[in-house]
Amino acid sequence: MTAGNEQLMELRNKHVPGGVALLSPAFIAKAQGAIMTDVEGRDLIDFAGGIGVNNVGHSHPKVVKAIQEQAEKFIHTCFHVAPYQGYIELAQRLNELAPGSSPKQTMLANSGAEAVENAIKIARYVTKRPGVISLENGFHGRTLMTMTLTSKVKPYKYGFGPFAPESYRIPSAYCYRCPYGGSYPSCGCACAHKLDEFFTGYVAAEQTAAIIIEPIQGEGGFVTPPKEYFEIVQGICKKHGILLIIDEIQSGMGRTGKLFAIDHWGIEPDLITTAKSLAGGMPLSAITGRAEIMSQPHPGGLGGTYGGNPLSCAAALAVLDIFLNDGLLDQSVKLGEKLQQRFDEMQQKYEIIGEVRGKGPMLALELVRDRNTKAPAGDLAKKLVKLCYDKGLVILSCGALGNVVRLLMPLVITDDQLDRGMAILEESLAEVNAEI
Repeated sequence: MTAGNEQLMELRNKHVPGGVALLSPAFIAKAQGAIMTDVEGRDLIDFAGGIGVNNVGHSHPKVVKAIQEQAEKFIHTCFHVAPYQGYIELAQRLNELAPGSSPKQTMLANSGAEAVENAIKIARYVTKRPGVISLENGFHGRTLMTMTLTSKVKPYKYGFGPFAPESYRIPSAYCYRCPYGGSYPSCGCACAHKLDEFFTGYVAAEQTAAIIIEPIQGEGGFVTPPKEYFEIVQGICKKHGILLIIDEIQSGMGRTGKLFAIDHWGIEPDLITTAKSLAGGMPLSAITGRAEIMSQPHPGGLGGTYGGNPLSCAAALAVLDIFLNDGLLDQSVKLGEKLQQRFDEMQQKYEIIGEVRGKGPMLALELVRDRNTKAPAGDLAKKLVKLCYDKGLVILSCGALGNVVRLLMPLVITDDQLDRGMAILEESLAEVNAEI
């Protein structure tokens, strides 16, 4: 007999540590496209996408077929021991698709955190410098180095120190809550120019290997920099010989209407990390960078037993085909336009929405109790998530203040599913709006 949600929760509480948090009490039995069905047969519209993993949807037929066909051939050999074509094909395609005209190389790993770890390793190896700069509100993972780079203390860092050395943090381009008290565009993008001043009081430029930035901050609340931000930052990095690492783990793979979110800013990073939706739900990450950088670490210095697993490579190649050959990028653009229009209309109706931000269908609502003071409504964001879940919609809150609701629905979502989900979201928004 299949256990129900309540029984499974009892087993989970007994056998799984509480540190492995659950955001929903529903245990999933199957999922297809943008719909998840729990063990009791209840359908849930998915606006969370496994935290940005399911851009091509749950169990996309082409991804499933690619995994099945590869599994029948072989599951694992370890690329270092007995290499295989899938790894090379995927690396080649990512090199060709990455921003900029410079020759690229790619190594594959298992998770977003592992990709960031390797990007930092490469940057330090190449520059012979120890320092790494990250941004406030940034999230890069839960391993020692990536937890150190991550900004938010609770729940990610609390009690887990000491942290990795030579890590520094600067304010992000959070225009809605400008850390310098400015207003865009009259501020002149001061947050970007401040990087040059940072080298005086915190870490010398000559000791800085890299700066790592998410084009749109995921866990940090979908903070989206102005159009000139990355060009300014890149100019400063080039002046000082610092590598610019762009963390595309959540924002990449079509999430913003472009394969890489950084394409919206028109720059070529030194290194790019991807993961999450790269392999349609299979564990896989990639570090793609300029060949002159990637080729420098000595043989054996990079890699891992499972990195670039054959099943994951097959899935990722299918994902790229879906985006580039099946029109999913165009579908992403259209979805973003629909969502932007709906959220702009909601902002006019509900005072609780302080700002709508993001790019394409990677959009978020920052909830406030007062638009003038911008007092965060973290408690109401939490309530909104619960209200939506009770009505059959899964959404996520985020942000340093816990008052941002982010949307990461599969890009394959149907019009009917989208309309039903948005109706639930708006109905629930109206309820929490009445409490401010």
